Amino acid sequence: MSPEKVMSKRQAMRAKRERQARVQQLGIIGIIVVGALLVAAALIYPSLRPVGEVAAASSHERPMVNDNAMGDPNAPIKVEEFSDYQCPYCARFFEETEGQITATYVATGKVYFVYRSFGNFIGPESKAAAEAAYCAGDQNKYWDYHDILFANQTGENAGGYSDRRLQAFAESLSLDMDAFNSCFKSGNYADRVEQDYQDGAAAGVTGTPAFLITYTVNGEEKQRFIAGAYPFSEFQTQFDEALAEMGIQ
Repeated sequence: MSPEKVMSKRQAMRAKRERQARVQQLGIIGIIVVGALLVAAALIYPSLRPVGEVAAASSHERPMVNDNAMGDPNAPIKVEEFSDYQCPYCARFFEETEGQITATYVATGKVYFVYRSFGNFIGPESKAAAEAAYCAGDQNKYWDYHDILFANQTGENAGGYSDRRLQAFAESLSLDMDAFNSCFKSGNYADRVEQDYQDGAAAGVTGTPAFLITYTVNGEEKQRFIAGAYPFSEFQTQFDEALAEMGIQ
């Protein structure tokens, strides 16, 4: 084979390798670009996803509301509910039992009722919802926001309490959105929600809803504990027994 043909063959092989290298480089670049687009889409989509319909909450009469509490702070019985806004059993208690307790014991000055979150028991959106409710409390709308959260509960389905949904709830309550967003986005109440969880765990809470009942008999603090969304009759029994111990009719 002549030197010219050998050189031509080498040049052809080199050109082929160069083409293959360019194709491979383009393939790698394409993979990187597609990956970057997917990451960008994952970051941007939550802000573009439709908020969806916001259901209005039914009105609940609550006496002596103060932030996340209602009733007389000097009432003989204090009840702390540890709950999760994504918990369907918590929604059941809210819908079926809370109003009866409020009318029978809170409004009559016998029970001081405090709602506390249980961190991110079900998931991150539980914690976000709890923080948003406390932010609404800054504008004296804690319970209004509490109610609308339960009215729009989607259980454990992600997205039910997305940031945009939580903001939409605030808008539906005519909150000052600049103040709400500043509070929520800054995580002003992250520590408070964590403290709720820690206090609940220390009290023996392992599921939601759970209720810590505290009262004093002859200077001695006593406690009762209800774990679960029991009907009103169970709470009535526990409260009446505690009141009897204190000599209160």
